[in-house]
Amino acid sequence: MPKRHPSAGKAQKPVIIVGAGLAGLVAAFELSRLRIPVLLLDQENANNVGGQAFWSLGGIFCVDSSYQRRMGIKDSRELAMKDWFNSAQFDREKEDYWPRKWAEAFVNFATDEMEDYVKARGLGFLVNVGWAERGDGRADGHGNSVPRFHLTWGTGPEVVRVFAEPVQKAAKKGTVEFRHRHRVDEIILDELTGRAVGVKGSILEEDNSPRGVKSSRTVVDQFEIHGAAVLVTSGGIGGNVDKVKAAWPVDRLGPKVPQNFVIGVPHHVDGRMIDITEGVGANIINRDRMWHYTEGLANWNPIWPGHGIRVLPAPSSLWLDANGKRLPNHLFPGCDTLGTLKYICSTGHDYTWFITDQAIVAREFALSGSEQNPDVTGKSVWGVLTQRVLSKKGTVPVQNFVKNGVDFVVKDNLEDLVEGMNQLVAKIPGGVPLDYQQIKDVVETRDSQFDNPFSKDAQAMLINSARTYWPDRRSRIAPPHKLLDKKKSGSLIAVRMNLLTRKTLGGIETNLKSQVMKADGSVFKGLYAAGEVAGFGGGGVHGYNSLEGTFLGGCIFSGRAAGLGIAEELGYDISKASNVRARL
Repeated sequence: MPKRHPSAGKAQKPVIIVGAGLAGLVAAFELSRLRIPVLLLDQENANNVGGQAFWSLGGIFCVDSSYQRRMGIKDSRELAMKDWFNSAQFDREKEDYWPRKWAEAFVNFATDEMEDYVKARGLGFLVNVGWAERGDGRADGHGNSVPRFHLTWGTGPEVVRVFAEPVQKAAKKGTVEFRHRHRVDEIILDELTGRAVGVKGSILEEDNSPRGVKSSRTVVDQFEIHGAAVLVTSGGIGGNVDKVKAAWPVDRLGPKVPQNFVIGVPHHVDGRMIDITEGVGANIINRDRMWHYTEGLANWNPIWPGHGIRVLPAPSSLWLDANGKRLPNHLFPGCDTLGTLKYICSTGHDYTWFITDQAIVAREFALSGSEQNPDVTGKSVWGVLTQRVLSKKGTVPVQNFVKNGVDFVVKDNLEDLVEGMNQLVAKIPGGVPLDYQQIKDVVETRDSQFDNPFSKDAQAMLINSARTYWPDRRSRIAPPHKLLDKKKSGSLIAVRMNLLTRKTLGGIETNLKSQVMKADGSVFKGLYAAGEVAGFGGGGVHGYNSLEGTFLGGCIFSGRAAGLGIAEELGYDISKASNVRARL
Protein backbone atom coordinates (compact mmCIF):
# COMPACT_ATOMS: atom_id res chain seq x y z
CA MET A 1 0.00 0.00 0.00
CA PRO A 2 1.31 3.49 -0.83
CA LYS A 3 2.53 5.34 2.24
CA ARG A 4 1.97 8.85 3.41
CA HIS A 5 4.91 11.21 3.12
CA PRO A 6 6.42 11.89 6.57
CA SER A 7 6.09 15.65 6.12
CA ALA A 8 2.47 15.56 5.00
CA GLY A 9 0.09 17.57 7.13
CA LYS A 10 -2.97 15.81 8.38
CA ALA A 11 -5.91 16.24 6.00
CA GLN A 12 -8.67 17.77 8.15
CA LYS A 13 -11.17 18.51 5.40
CA PRO A 14 -12.47 15.78 3.11
CA VAL A 15 -11.93 15.45 -0.59
CA ILE A 16 -15.34 16.17 -2.11
CA ILE A 17 -16.33 13.86 -4.95
CA VAL A 18 -19.36 14.94 -6.97
CA GLY A 19 -20.90 11.80 -8.41
CA ALA A 20 -20.90 8.26 -7.03
CA GLY A 21 -20.45 6.53 -10.37
CA LEU A 22 -17.55 4.26 -11.28
CA ALA A 23 -14.91 7.00 -11.70
CA GLY A 24 -15.89 8.52 -8.34
CA LEU A 25 -15.76 5.13 -6.63
CA VAL A 26 -12.32 4.35 -8.05
CA ALA A 27 -10.99 7.71 -6.90
CA ALA A 28 -12.56 7.20 -3.46
CA PHE A 29 -11.02 3.74 -3.30
CA GLU A 30 -7.53 5.09 -3.97
CA LEU A 31 -7.95 7.93 -1.47
CA SER A 32 -9.43 5.72 1.24
CA ARG A 33 -6.50 3.32 0.99
CA LEU A 34 -4.39 6.25 2.18
CA ARG A 35 -6.98 7.08 4.85
CA ILE A 36 -7.67 10.44 3.23
CA PRO A 37 -11.18 11.59 4.22
CA VAL A 38 -13.66 11.45 1.34
CA LEU A 39 -17.16 12.86 0.99
CA LEU A 40 -19.16 11.41 -1.91
CA LEU A 41 -22.14 13.51 -3.03
CA ASP A 42 -24.78 12.31 -5.45
CA GLN A 43 -28.19 13.67 -6.45
CA GLU A 44 -29.63 10.14 -6.65
CA ASN A 45 -30.38 7.72 -3.82
CA ALA A 46 -28.18 4.92 -2.53
CA ASN A 47 -29.74 2.46 -4.98
CA ASN A 48 -27.81 4.21 -7.78
CA VAL A 49 -24.24 3.82 -6.49
CA GLY A 50 -22.08 2.97 -9.48
CA GLY A 51 -24.11 5.07 -11.89
CA GLN A 52 -24.14 4.05 -15.54
CA ALA A 53 -21.48 1.37 -15.01
CA PHE A 54 -24.03 -0.82 -13.23
CA TRP A 55 -26.15 -1.02 -16.39
CA SER A 56 -23.22 -1.82 -18.66
CA LEU A 57 -22.31 -5.12 -20.26
CA GLY A 58 -19.01 -4.87 -18.41
CA GLY A 59 -16.55 -4.86 -21.31
CA ILE A 60 -13.01 -3.65 -20.56
CA PHE A 61 -10.30 -2.88 -23.10
CA CYS A 62 -7.08 -4.79 -22.38
CA VAL A 63 -4.03 -5.25 -24.59
CA ASP A 64 -1.90 -8.40 -24.83
CA SER A 65 -3.78 -9.90 -21.90
CA SER A 66 -3.46 -13.44 -20.61
CA TYR A 67 -6.96 -14.08 -22.01
CA GLN A 68 -5.91 -12.95 -25.48
CA ARG A 69 -2.80 -15.08 -25.40
CA ARG A 70 -4.87 -18.08 -24.30
CA MET A 71 -7.13 -17.53 -27.32
CA GLY A 72 -4.13 -17.36 -29.64
CA ILE A 73 -4.58 -13.62 -30.28
CA LYS A 74 -1.37 -11.78 -31.07
CA ASP A 75 -1.74 -8.26 -29.73
CA SER A 76 0.81 -5.67 -28.73
CA ARG A 77 1.23 -2.16 -27.36
CA GLU A 78 2.34 -0.99 -30.79
CA LEU A 79 -0.66 -2.43 -32.62
CA ALA A 80 -3.12 -1.08 -30.04
CA MET A 81 -1.50 2.34 -30.16
CA LYS A 82 -1.84 2.42 -33.95
CA ASP A 83 -5.47 1.32 -33.75
CA TRP A 84 -6.22 3.96 -31.12
CA PHE A 85 -4.66 6.89 -32.95
CA ASN A 86 -6.01 5.78 -36.34
CA SER A 87 -9.47 5.67 -34.78
CA ALA A 88 -9.17 8.84 -32.72
CA GLN A 89 -8.09 10.91 -35.76
CA PHE A 90 -6.91 13.74 -33.53
CA ASP A 91 -6.88 16.87 -35.69
CA ARG A 92 -7.03 19.83 -33.30
CA GLU A 93 -3.71 21.28 -32.24
CA LYS A 94 -4.85 22.88 -28.98
CA GLU A 95 -7.91 20.90 -27.95
CA ASP A 96 -6.23 17.56 -28.62
CA TYR A 97 -3.03 18.30 -26.69
CA TRP A 98 -4.07 16.54 -23.46
CA PRO A 99 -6.31 13.96 -25.17
CA ARG A 100 -3.29 12.73 -27.16
CA LYS A 101 -1.28 12.34 -23.96
CA TRP A 102 -4.17 10.58 -22.24
CA ALA A 103 -4.56 8.23 -25.21
CA GLU A 104 -0.93 7.15 -25.02
CA ALA A 105 -1.13 6.77 -21.24
CA PHE A 106 -4.36 4.75 -21.42
CA VAL A 107 -3.04 2.29 -24.01
CA ASN A 108 0.07 1.83 -21.88
CA PHE A 109 -2.09 1.19 -18.81
CA ALA A 110 -4.32 -1.21 -20.77
CA THR A 111 -1.17 -3.09 -21.78
CA ASP A 112 0.79 -3.08 -18.55
CA GLU A 113 -1.62 -2.75 -15.64
CA MET A 114 -5.36 -2.91 -16.37
CA GLU A 115 -5.72 -6.68 -16.13
CA ASP A 116 -3.69 -6.98 -12.93
CA TYR A 117 -5.31 -3.90 -11.38
CA VAL A 118 -8.89 -5.13 -11.75
CA LYS A 119 -8.00 -8.73 -10.93
CA ALA A 120 -6.47 -7.53 -7.69
CA ARG A 121 -9.86 -6.07 -6.82
CA GLY A 122 -11.49 -9.46 -7.47
CA LEU A 123 -12.74 -8.97 -11.04
CA GLY A 124 -12.79 -11.84 -13.52
CA PHE A 125 -13.49 -12.11 -17.24
CA LEU A 126 -15.14 -14.61 -19.55
CA VAL A 127 -12.57 -16.86 -21.17
CA ASN A 128 -13.28 -15.73 -24.72
CA VAL A 129 -12.39 -12.18 -25.76
CA GLY A 130 -14.97 -10.26 -27.80
CA TRP A 131 -14.28 -8.41 -31.03
CA ALA A 132 -16.08 -5.06 -31.02
CA GLU A 133 -15.74 -2.24 -33.56
CA ARG A 134 -14.14 -4.43 -36.21
CA GLY A 135 -13.35 -1.34 -38.24
CA ASP A 136 -13.77 0.46 -41.53
CA GLY A 137 -11.97 -2.11 -43.66
CA ARG A 138 -8.56 -0.39 -43.76
CA ALA A 139 -5.41 -1.49 -41.94
CA ASP A 140 -4.65 2.16 -41.19
CA GLY A 141 -8.26 3.12 -40.47
CA HIS A 142 -10.65 2.96 -37.54
CA GLY A 143 -11.23 -0.22 -35.57
CA ASN A 144 -9.73 -3.03 -33.53
CA SER A 145 -7.30 -5.16 -35.49
CA VAL A 146 -7.87 -7.98 -32.99
CA PRO A 147 -10.40 -8.88 -30.26
CA ARG A 148 -9.85 -6.75 -27.12
CA PHE A 149 -13.31 -6.61 -25.48
CA HIS A 150 -12.88 -8.43 -22.17
CA LEU A 151 -16.36 -9.18 -20.83
CA THR A 152 -16.61 -9.09 -17.05
CA TRP A 153 -17.95 -12.25 -15.44
CA GLY A 154 -20.84 -10.58 -13.64
CA THR A 155 -21.15 -7.64 -16.11
CA GLY A 156 -21.52 -4.06 -14.88
CA PRO A 157 -22.73 -4.84 -11.34
CA GLU A 158 -19.54 -6.79 -10.71
CA VAL A 159 -17.37 -3.92 -11.95
CA VAL A 160 -19.20 -1.64 -9.54
CA ARG A 161 -19.06 -4.14 -6.67
CA VAL A 162 -15.30 -4.61 -6.62
CA PHE A 163 -14.79 -0.88 -6.05
CA ALA A 164 -17.96 -0.08 -4.09
CA GLU A 165 -17.42 -2.73 -1.42
CA PRO A 166 -14.04 -1.46 -0.19
CA VAL A 167 -15.32 2.13 -0.31
CA GLN A 168 -18.40 1.15 1.71
CA LYS A 169 -16.13 -0.69 4.13
CA ALA A 170 -14.11 2.52 4.49
CA ALA A 171 -17.40 4.34 5.14
CA LYS A 172 -18.07 2.07 8.09
CA LYS A 173 -14.66 3.07 9.46
CA GLY A 174 -15.43 6.76 9.00
CA THR A 175 -12.92 7.48 6.24
CA VAL A 176 -15.60 7.85 3.57
CA GLU A 177 -19.05 9.40 3.85
CA PHE A 178 -21.88 9.14 1.33
CA ARG A 179 -24.48 11.90 1.11
CA HIS A 180 -27.23 10.99 -1.31
CA ARG A 181 -29.90 13.31 -2.66
CA HIS A 182 -27.33 16.13 -2.55
CA ARG A 183 -27.35 17.99 -5.86
CA VAL A 184 -24.39 20.29 -6.41
CA ASP A 185 -25.35 23.65 -7.92
CA GLU A 186 -22.13 25.64 -7.45
CA ILE A 187 -18.40 25.14 -6.93
CA ILE A 188 -16.99 27.45 -4.25
CA LEU A 189 -13.74 29.27 -5.01
CA ASP A 190 -11.37 30.92 -2.56
CA GLU A 191 -11.72 34.66 -3.11
CA LEU A 192 -7.97 35.28 -2.80
CA THR A 193 -6.41 32.31 -4.56
CA GLY A 194 -9.18 31.13 -6.90
CA ARG A 195 -8.72 27.58 -5.64
CA ALA A 196 -11.75 25.26 -5.57
CA VAL A 197 -12.50 24.81 -1.87
CA GLY A 198 -16.02 23.42 -1.71
CA VAL A 199 -19.50 23.12 -3.16
CA LYS A 200 -23.01 24.47 -2.59
CA GLY A 201 -26.22 22.86 -3.58
CA SER A 202 -29.71 21.58 -2.96
CA ILE A 203 -30.90 18.70 -0.82
CA LEU A 204 -33.61 16.84 -2.69
CA GLU A 205 -36.54 15.17 -1.01
CA GLU A 206 -36.21 11.51 -0.10
CA ASP A 207 -37.06 9.23 -2.98
CA ASN A 208 -36.61 5.49 -2.67
CA SER A 209 -37.19 4.73 -6.34
CA PRO A 210 -35.41 1.67 -7.72
CA ARG A 211 -32.10 2.09 -9.51
CA GLY A 212 -32.38 3.99 -12.78
CA VAL A 213 -35.95 5.21 -12.29
CA LYS A 214 -36.46 8.96 -12.74
CA SER A 215 -36.46 10.54 -9.28
CA SER A 216 -37.99 13.65 -7.73
CA ARG A 217 -36.25 17.00 -8.10
CA THR A 218 -38.18 18.69 -5.26
CA VAL A 219 -35.76 20.73 -3.11
CA VAL A 220 -36.20 20.56 0.66
CA ASP A 221 -33.04 22.29 1.89
CA GLN A 222 -29.66 23.76 0.95
CA PHE A 223 -26.10 22.78 1.83
CA GLU A 224 -22.60 24.22 1.72
CA ILE A 225 -19.51 22.06 2.24
CA HIS A 226 -15.82 22.95 2.22
CA GLY A 227 -13.10 20.44 1.45
CA ALA A 228 -9.45 19.82 0.64
CA ALA A 229 -10.21 19.43 -3.08
CA VAL A 230 -13.20 18.94 -5.39
CA LEU A 231 -13.41 16.09 -7.90
CA VAL A 232 -16.20 16.10 -10.49
CA THR A 233 -17.24 12.63 -11.69
CA SER A 234 -20.84 13.29 -12.65
CA GLY A 235 -21.09 11.72 -16.12
CA GLY A 236 -22.02 13.06 -19.52
CA ILE A 237 -25.08 14.36 -21.39
CA GLY A 238 -26.59 11.18 -22.86
CA GLY A 239 -29.77 11.37 -20.77
CA ASN A 240 -30.47 14.93 -21.89
CA VAL A 241 -31.61 14.86 -25.51
CA ASP A 242 -31.76 18.66 -25.71
CA LYS A 243 -28.06 18.87 -24.86
CA VAL A 244 -27.26 16.10 -27.34
CA LYS A 245 -29.06 18.00 -30.08
CA ALA A 246 -27.43 21.30 -29.12
CA ALA A 247 -23.96 19.74 -29.42
CA TRP A 248 -24.73 17.83 -32.62
CA PRO A 249 -22.02 18.46 -35.28
CA VAL A 250 -24.10 19.14 -38.38
CA ASP A 251 -20.92 20.01 -40.27
CA ARG A 252 -19.67 16.43 -39.82
CA LEU A 253 -22.93 14.48 -39.40
CA GLY A 254 -25.35 16.61 -41.42
CA PRO A 255 -27.54 17.64 -43.06
CA LYS A 256 -29.71 18.09 -39.96
CA VAL A 257 -29.90 17.20 -36.31
CA PRO A 258 -31.77 13.91 -35.78
CA GLN A 259 -35.10 14.38 -34.07
CA ASN A 260 -35.80 10.93 -32.69
CA PHE A 261 -33.66 8.93 -30.29
CA VAL A 262 -34.11 6.16 -27.80
CA ILE A 263 -32.23 6.94 -24.60
CA GLY A 264 -29.38 4.66 -23.59
CA VAL A 265 -28.67 6.06 -20.12
CA PRO A 266 -30.78 7.04 -17.08
CA HIS A 267 -32.48 10.41 -16.83
CA HIS A 268 -29.99 11.69 -14.23
CA VAL A 269 -27.17 11.67 -16.83
CA ASP A 270 -28.00 15.29 -17.54
CA GLY A 271 -24.70 17.13 -18.07
CA ARG A 272 -25.42 19.74 -15.36
CA MET A 273 -21.96 19.59 -13.82
CA ILE A 274 -20.25 20.28 -17.13
CA ASP A 275 -22.00 23.65 -17.26
CA ILE A 276 -21.43 24.33 -13.57
CA THR A 277 -17.73 23.54 -13.83
CA GLU A 278 -17.41 25.69 -16.94
CA GLY A 279 -19.14 28.49 -15.07
CA VAL A 280 -16.24 28.81 -12.62
CA GLY A 281 -13.57 28.85 -15.32
CA ALA A 282 -12.91 25.22 -16.36
CA ASN A 283 -12.11 24.70 -20.03
CA ILE A 284 -14.61 22.52 -21.90
CA ILE A 285 -13.32 21.08 -25.15
CA ASN A 286 -14.46 18.84 -28.01
CA ARG A 287 -18.17 19.27 -27.24
CA ASP A 288 -19.09 18.02 -30.71
CA ARG A 289 -17.54 14.61 -30.19
CA MET A 290 -20.11 12.07 -29.00
CA TRP A 291 -20.69 8.34 -29.28
CA HIS A 292 -24.24 7.38 -30.12
CA TYR A 293 -25.25 3.97 -31.41
CA THR A 294 -27.14 3.09 -34.55
CA GLU A 295 -28.69 -0.22 -33.41
CA GLY A 296 -31.09 1.01 -30.73
CA LEU A 297 -34.31 -0.73 -29.71
CA ALA A 298 -37.17 0.78 -27.76
CA ASN A 299 -37.19 -1.18 -24.52
CA TRP A 300 -40.48 -3.06 -24.22
CA ASN A 301 -40.03 -3.02 -20.43
CA PRO A 302 -38.50 0.43 -19.76
CA ILE A 303 -36.82 1.60 -16.56
CA TRP A 304 -36.18 5.26 -17.40
CA PRO A 305 -37.94 7.62 -19.85
CA GLY A 306 -37.40 6.68 -23.49
CA HIS A 307 -35.30 3.70 -22.40
CA GLY A 308 -33.39 2.18 -25.29
CA ILE A 309 -31.31 -0.99 -25.54
CA ARG A 310 -28.50 -1.46 -28.00
CA VAL A 311 -28.08 -4.57 -30.07
CA LEU A 312 -24.43 -5.61 -30.18
CA PRO A 313 -24.57 -7.34 -33.55
CA ALA A 314 -22.23 -9.75 -35.26
CA PRO A 315 -21.83 -9.16 -39.01
CA SER A 316 -24.44 -11.34 -40.78
CA SER A 317 -27.65 -9.26 -40.83
CA LEU A 318 -28.50 -7.35 -44.02
CA TRP A 319 -28.55 -3.64 -43.19
CA LEU A 320 -30.83 -1.33 -45.18
CA ASP A 321 -31.42 2.39 -44.84
CA ALA A 322 -34.89 3.90 -44.51
CA ASN A 323 -35.23 3.94 -48.30
CA GLY A 324 -34.53 0.20 -48.59
CA LYS A 325 -31.01 0.66 -49.92
CA ARG A 326 -28.21 -1.56 -48.63
CA LEU A 327 -25.65 0.35 -46.57
CA PRO A 328 -22.28 0.91 -48.30
CA ASN A 329 -19.36 -1.47 -47.97
CA HIS A 330 -17.67 -1.59 -44.56
CA LEU A 331 -20.80 -0.25 -42.85
CA PHE A 332 -21.68 -3.72 -41.68
CA PRO A 333 -23.10 -4.64 -38.27
CA GLY A 334 -20.54 -4.29 -35.50
CA CYS A 335 -17.90 -2.54 -37.58
CA ASP A 336 -17.90 1.27 -37.70
CA THR A 337 -20.34 3.06 -35.42
CA LEU A 338 -19.48 6.65 -36.34
CA GLY A 339 -19.22 5.93 -40.06
CA THR A 340 -22.63 4.28 -39.96
CA LEU A 341 -24.11 7.16 -37.99
CA LYS A 342 -22.78 9.63 -40.55
CA TYR A 343 -24.32 7.68 -43.40
CA ILE A 344 -27.69 7.36 -41.66
CA CYS A 345 -27.79 11.10 -41.01
CA SER A 346 -27.05 11.74 -44.71
CA THR A 347 -30.30 9.97 -45.61
CA GLY A 348 -32.35 12.50 -43.66
CA HIS A 349 -33.95 9.77 -41.56
CA ASP A 350 -33.41 8.60 -37.99
CA TYR A 351 -33.82 4.85 -38.46
CA THR A 352 -32.62 1.89 -40.51
CA TRP A 353 -33.61 -1.76 -40.97
CA PHE A 354 -31.97 -5.10 -40.29
CA ILE A 355 -33.33 -7.92 -42.41
CA THR A 356 -32.24 -11.09 -40.70
CA ASP A 357 -33.58 -14.45 -39.56
CA GLN A 358 -34.06 -16.65 -36.53
CA ALA A 359 -30.71 -18.40 -36.95
CA ILE A 360 -28.80 -15.10 -37.01
CA VAL A 361 -30.77 -13.48 -34.20
CA ALA A 362 -30.24 -16.52 -31.95
CA ARG A 363 -26.49 -16.44 -32.41
CA GLU A 364 -25.62 -12.84 -33.21
CA PHE A 365 -27.97 -10.58 -31.25
CA ALA A 366 -26.38 -9.65 -27.95
CA LEU A 367 -28.12 -6.92 -25.96
CA SER A 368 -26.38 -4.17 -24.04
CA GLY A 369 -27.14 -3.87 -20.37
CA SER A 370 -26.48 -5.99 -17.33
CA GLU A 371 -30.20 -6.64 -16.88
CA GLN A 372 -30.42 -7.99 -20.44
CA ASN A 373 -27.77 -10.62 -19.75
CA PRO A 374 -28.90 -12.46 -16.61
CA ASP A 375 -26.76 -15.51 -17.41
CA VAL A 376 -23.49 -13.56 -17.39
CA THR A 377 -24.63 -11.09 -14.73
CA GLY A 378 -25.64 -13.99 -12.50
CA LYS A 379 -22.41 -15.88 -13.29
CA SER A 380 -24.30 -18.93 -14.58
CA VAL A 381 -22.06 -21.21 -16.62
CA TRP A 382 -25.07 -23.37 -17.41
CA GLY A 383 -27.04 -20.34 -18.58
CA VAL A 384 -24.25 -19.22 -20.90
CA LEU A 385 -23.90 -22.72 -22.35
CA THR A 386 -27.60 -23.37 -22.91
CA GLN A 387 -28.61 -19.88 -24.06
CA ARG A 388 -25.61 -18.74 -26.07
CA VAL A 389 -23.94 -21.86 -27.41
CA LEU A 390 -26.72 -24.45 -27.72
CA SER A 391 -29.91 -22.41 -28.08
CA LYS A 392 -31.61 -22.03 -31.46
CA LYS A 393 -33.67 -19.09 -30.22
CA GLY A 394 -31.11 -16.94 -28.41
CA THR A 395 -31.11 -15.75 -24.84
CA VAL A 396 -34.40 -15.28 -23.02
CA PRO A 397 -34.11 -11.45 -23.12
CA VAL A 398 -33.53 -11.61 -26.90
CA GLN A 399 -36.57 -13.86 -27.27
CA ASN A 400 -38.61 -11.39 -25.23
CA PHE A 401 -37.62 -8.54 -27.53
CA VAL A 402 -38.51 -10.56 -30.62
CA LYS A 403 -41.89 -11.33 -29.07
CA ASN A 404 -42.71 -7.99 -27.41
CA GLY A 405 -40.49 -5.33 -29.00
CA VAL A 406 -42.25 -2.71 -31.10
CA ASP A 407 -39.31 -2.67 -33.53
CA PHE A 408 -39.59 -6.35 -34.56
CA VAL A 409 -41.48 -7.95 -37.44
CA VAL A 410 -41.49 -11.76 -37.69
CA LYS A 411 -42.93 -13.51 -40.76
CA ASP A 412 -42.54 -16.73 -42.74
CA ASN A 413 -41.92 -15.11 -46.12
CA LEU A 414 -40.37 -11.93 -47.49
CA GLU A 415 -43.53 -10.42 -48.96
CA ASP A 416 -45.33 -10.59 -45.61
CA LEU A 417 -42.21 -9.29 -43.90
CA VAL A 418 -42.11 -6.16 -46.07
CA GLU A 419 -45.82 -5.63 -45.49
CA GLY A 420 -45.18 -5.77 -41.73
CA MET A 421 -42.29 -3.33 -42.09
CA ASN A 422 -44.56 -0.92 -43.91
CA GLN A 423 -47.10 -1.15 -41.11
CA LEU A 424 -44.35 0.12 -38.80
CA VAL A 425 -43.34 2.77 -41.32
CA ALA A 426 -46.88 4.15 -41.31
CA LYS A 427 -46.44 5.04 -37.64
CA ILE A 428 -43.14 6.91 -38.19
CA PRO A 429 -43.41 10.65 -38.96
CA GLY A 430 -41.81 11.03 -42.37
CA GLY A 431 -41.35 7.27 -42.70
CA VAL A 432 -40.61 5.87 -46.15
CA PRO A 433 -42.83 3.06 -47.52
CA LEU A 434 -40.74 0.17 -48.81
CA ASP A 435 -41.14 -1.39 -52.25
CA TYR A 436 -41.35 -5.19 -52.05
CA GLN A 437 -39.67 -5.81 -55.39
CA GLN A 438 -36.76 -3.54 -54.48
CA ILE A 439 -36.25 -5.32 -51.15
CA LYS A 440 -36.56 -8.71 -52.85
CA ASP A 441 -33.83 -7.76 -55.33
CA VAL A 442 -31.50 -6.62 -52.53
CA VAL A 443 -32.04 -9.80 -50.51
CA GLU A 444 -31.66 -12.13 -53.48
CA THR A 445 -28.52 -10.34 -54.61
CA ARG A 446 -27.06 -10.76 -51.14
CA ASP A 447 -28.08 -14.43 -51.06
CA SER A 448 -26.47 -15.11 -54.45
CA GLN A 449 -23.08 -14.64 -52.81
CA PHE A 450 -23.62 -17.58 -50.43
CA ASP A 451 -23.63 -20.45 -52.92
CA ASN A 452 -19.89 -20.87 -52.39
CA PRO A 453 -17.53 -20.49 -49.42
CA PHE A 454 -15.88 -17.69 -51.38
CA SER A 455 -17.43 -14.50 -52.72
CA LYS A 456 -16.86 -11.03 -54.13
CA ASP A 457 -19.30 -9.56 -51.59
CA ALA A 458 -17.44 -7.70 -48.83
CA GLN A 459 -19.95 -8.65 -46.15
CA ALA A 460 -19.78 -12.33 -47.09
CA MET A 461 -15.99 -12.13 -46.93
CA LEU A 462 -16.19 -10.48 -43.51
CA ILE A 463 -18.46 -13.22 -42.17
CA ASN A 464 -16.12 -15.97 -43.37
CA SER A 465 -13.05 -14.16 -42.11
CA ALA A 466 -14.57 -13.43 -38.70
CA ARG A 467 -15.46 -17.09 -38.22
CA THR A 468 -11.78 -18.02 -38.39
CA TYR A 469 -11.61 -16.69 -34.81
CA TRP A 470 -12.81 -19.89 -33.18
CA PRO A 471 -14.79 -18.40 -30.24
CA ASP A 472 -16.86 -16.42 -32.75
CA ARG A 473 -17.35 -19.52 -34.90
CA ARG A 474 -18.56 -21.56 -31.92
CA SER A 475 -20.89 -19.11 -30.23
CA ARG A 476 -21.11 -15.68 -31.86
CA ILE A 477 -21.42 -15.79 -35.67
CA ALA A 478 -23.99 -17.94 -37.45
CA PRO A 479 -22.83 -20.26 -40.24
CA PRO A 480 -23.05 -18.43 -43.58
CA HIS A 481 -26.39 -19.05 -45.30
CA LYS A 482 -29.03 -17.50 -47.49
CA LEU A 483 -31.72 -15.48 -45.75
CA LEU A 484 -34.36 -17.01 -48.00
CA ASP A 485 -33.24 -20.60 -47.31
CA LYS A 486 -35.91 -21.40 -44.74
CA LYS A 487 -34.36 -24.76 -43.82
CA LYS A 488 -31.28 -22.95 -42.50
CA SER A 489 -32.69 -19.58 -41.55
CA GLY A 490 -36.03 -20.22 -39.88
CA SER A 491 -38.47 -17.30 -39.70
CA LEU A 492 -37.52 -14.03 -41.36
CA ILE A 493 -37.13 -11.12 -38.97
CA ALA A 494 -36.99 -7.39 -39.68
CA VAL A 495 -35.80 -5.02 -37.00
CA ARG A 496 -36.18 -1.25 -37.06
CA MET A 497 -32.96 0.17 -35.67
CA ASN A 498 -33.18 3.56 -33.94
CA LEU A 499 -30.48 6.03 -32.99
CA LEU A 500 -29.57 5.58 -29.33
CA THR A 501 -27.88 8.20 -27.16
CA ARG A 502 -24.93 7.06 -25.09
CA LYS A 503 -21.58 8.71 -24.46
CA THR A 504 -19.95 12.13 -24.32
CA LEU A 505 -16.46 11.98 -25.85
CA GLY A 506 -15.54 15.60 -25.12
CA GLY A 507 -15.72 17.39 -21.80
CA ILE A 508 -13.66 19.05 -19.10
CA GLU A 509 -10.03 19.41 -20.11
CA THR A 510 -7.64 17.74 -17.65
CA ASN A 511 -3.96 16.97 -17.39
CA LEU A 512 -2.62 13.50 -16.62
CA LYS A 513 -3.29 13.94 -12.90
CA SER A 514 -6.95 14.70 -13.69
CA GLN A 515 -6.46 18.32 -12.68
CA VAL A 516 -8.89 20.62 -14.47
CA MET A 517 -7.34 23.05 -16.94
CA LYS A 518 -8.31 26.64 -17.63
CA ALA A 519 -8.66 28.11 -21.11
CA ASP A 520 -5.25 29.81 -20.79
CA GLY A 521 -3.56 26.43 -20.22
CA SER A 522 -3.02 26.86 -16.50
CA VAL A 523 -4.04 24.35 -13.84
CA PHE A 524 -7.25 25.02 -11.91
CA LYS A 525 -6.01 24.56 -8.36
CA GLY A 526 -8.04 22.22 -6.19
CA LEU A 527 -10.39 21.14 -8.99
CA TYR A 528 -10.27 17.70 -10.64
CA ALA A 529 -12.45 15.80 -13.10
CA ALA A 530 -12.60 12.15 -14.15
CA GLY A 531 -14.77 9.75 -16.12
CA GLU A 532 -17.22 10.76 -18.81
CA VAL A 533 -17.51 14.36 -17.60
CA ALA A 534 -13.84 14.70 -18.62
CA GLY A 535 -14.29 12.86 -21.89
CA PHE A 536 -12.91 9.84 -19.95
CA GLY A 537 -9.68 11.77 -19.55
CA GLY A 538 -8.16 14.97 -20.89
CA GLY A 539 -11.41 16.19 -22.40
CA GLY A 540 -11.47 13.63 -25.19
CA VAL A 541 -9.15 10.61 -24.95
CA HIS A 542 -11.09 8.78 -27.69
CA GLY A 543 -10.90 11.54 -30.26
CA TYR A 544 -13.75 10.90 -32.69
CA ASN A 545 -14.11 7.12 -32.22
CA SER A 546 -14.22 4.55 -29.47
CA LEU A 547 -12.74 1.07 -29.69
CA GLU A 548 -15.23 -0.17 -27.04
CA GLY A 549 -14.39 -1.42 -23.57
CA THR A 550 -12.81 1.98 -23.15
CA PHE A 551 -15.67 3.64 -21.24
CA LEU A 552 -15.48 1.49 -18.13
CA GLY A 553 -11.72 1.31 -18.66
CA GLY A 554 -11.60 5.09 -19.01
CA CYS A 555 -13.54 5.57 -15.77
CA ILE A 556 -11.17 3.24 -13.96
CA PHE A 557 -8.03 4.82 -15.38
CA SER A 558 -9.05 8.46 -14.98
CA GLY A 559 -10.65 7.89 -11.57
CA ARG A 560 -7.47 6.24 -10.40
CA ALA A 561 -5.38 9.08 -11.80
CA ALA A 562 -7.59 11.59 -9.96
CA GLY A 563 -7.31 9.76 -6.64
CA LEU A 564 -3.55 9.53 -6.92
CA GLY A 565 -3.24 13.11 -8.18
CA ILE A 566 -5.21 14.49 -5.25
CA ALA A 567 -3.23 12.38 -2.78
CA GLU A 568 -0.01 13.68 -4.26
CA GLU A 569 -1.18 17.29 -4.00
CA LEU A 570 -2.10 16.70 -0.35
CA GLY A 571 1.44 15.54 0.36
CA TYR A 572 1.17 11.76 0.20
CA ASP A 573 3.87 9.55 -1.30
CA ILE A 574 2.24 7.71 -4.21
CA SER A 575 5.44 6.46 -5.84
CA LYS A 576 4.58 2.85 -5.08
CA ALA A 577 0.95 3.19 -6.08
CA SER A 578 1.39 3.45 -9.81
CA ASN A 579 4.13 2.25 -12.10
CA VAL A 580 2.49 4.13 -14.93
CA ARG A 581 2.75 7.42 -13.04
CA ALA A 582 6.51 7.04 -13.01
CA ARG A 583 6.49 6.86 -16.82
CA LEU A 584 4.31 9.95 -17.06
